[in-house]
Amino acid sequence: MNRRLFVVLALLTAMVLEVRAQWDVQFSDYTPLRSFYNPAVSGTDGLLNVSAAFSMQKAGYKHAPSTLYVGADMPVYFLSARHGAGVSFLSDKVGIFTTTKISLQYAYNLKVGKRGRLAVGVQGGMMQETVSKGDIELEDNSDPAFPSSEQKGNKLDLGAGLFFYHPKVWLGASSQHLLAPTIKLAETNEVSIKRMYYLMGGCNIKIKNSLITLQPSFLVQSDFESWREDVQCKAYFERNGKKFYGGVGYSPNASVTFLAGGVFHGVCLGYSYQMYTSGVGLGNGSHEIVLNYQTDLDLFKKGRNKHQSVRWL
Repeated sequence: MNRRLFVVLALLTAMVLEVRAQWDVQFSDYTPLRSFYNPAVSGTDGLLNVSAAFSMQKAGYKHAPSTLYVGADMPVYFLSARHGAGVSFLSDKVGIFTTTKISLQYAYNLKVGKRGRLAVGVQGGMMQETVSKGDIELEDNSDPAFPSSEQKGNKLDLGAGLFFYHPKVWLGASSQHLLAPTIKLAETNEVSIKRMYYLMGGCNIKIKNSLITLQPSFLVQSDFESWREDVQCKAYFERNGKKFYGGVGYSPNASVTFLAGGVFHGVCLGYSYQMYTSGVGLGNGSHEIVLNYQTDLDLFKKGRNKHQSVRWL
């Protein structure tokens, strides 16, 4: 590989890593993945929730980021209080870097009013960082800036959050990477992870005399040095047992997102395309697919209650 191409590759890798250093994974369709950002969400809507997401960012670029997430949460009733539990797996690949994380979540929630819940949640997990040479061809294979073999390191990672839930409105605040872990790779390299803070909210707005329900929402994330704000609105249409939605999202100085999906045989399938408004071409955005399944499965609970979730209607 010639020297000019090597410099370009190094600069692109540095830019991607700088973004990842400031942000956790940014999902375009974040509302069905709320427990990824906030452990207090686990079990608050009284349903078993299973979610999966796959995202391909910077489409068209070699070694572009890709992310796989799978998570599940549910309520667990015992004694006289209401508890929630969750588990999740994340694999995030950026060039020669791969981050893997397995987490367990616990939430304790109390009834607020007739239909509301206020929850506090904690999360503990193991985060692993892997660096490998991959298929990058170097002019000098002895370059110490690139590993000659795979390097791995891991560290304990903690998170916590608060969450208010009601069938018509929800609001949450949380923090990830509370310990600001530094993961050491071999003897000479390390990856430092900043604490991240999130504020999320949304509601359901039923349009009178129509079959349409609007779900506006927002997500703010920051490490108190940089900020990102996302606003989004989905319009759900339901008729004769069929359910579809379309929506649009906007992040100032970052992107515009288009969303579409529907519920098929009890599974909500959604697709979104995040079009960046600066830095890369309009056709080099992010493709994302999200699957979500819900069912009423309450352990240690007598009887069954009817629930309506704002994750999807």
